[in-house]
Amino acid sequence: MSATRPIQQLTLALLKPDICANPLLPPKIIETIQARNLNVLQQKPVLWSQADAEAFYGEHRGKFFFERLCGYMTSGPFMALVLSSPNAIKDWRALIGPTHPVRARINAPDTLRALYGLTDTRNSFHGSDSPDNAKQEIKFFFKDFDFKAHQ
Repeated sequence: MSATRPIQQLTLALLKPDICANPLLPPKIIETIQARNLNVLQQKPVLWSQADAEAFYGEHRGKFFFERLCGYMTSGPFMALVLSSPNAIKDWRALIGPTHPVRARINAPDTLRALYGLTDTRNSFHGSDSPDNAKQEIKFFFKDFDFKAHQ
């Protein structure tokens, strides 16, 4: 009888520009990710143009924070990662914590946003919110990603 490996779920993780501005933080955060049994399948540094940011965050166009968010995401290099685990979306979102760092410091003080987030816009991390969005977001950053190899 052979052991079957659990089905792996994928998610996109972003370590945003404020994290990557400190060269000591990305490796430390990747260690934390791996310690939580999330596998880093791919990673790459990214430097966005305004058009890239507007394309990725297009669903937020017209909202009050859209321009500020795009400005933040084009302010410097950041890191895109593909993570996997049986519950990668839930696991990564639990690790990064609530969107608003101030609320995270009160309600989830051990999360990454509580530790590193600055404001609601400059919250240091992104995580996909559903399997469909994860696939779409992974394709945005990793055009040749082989989804079939990770099912």
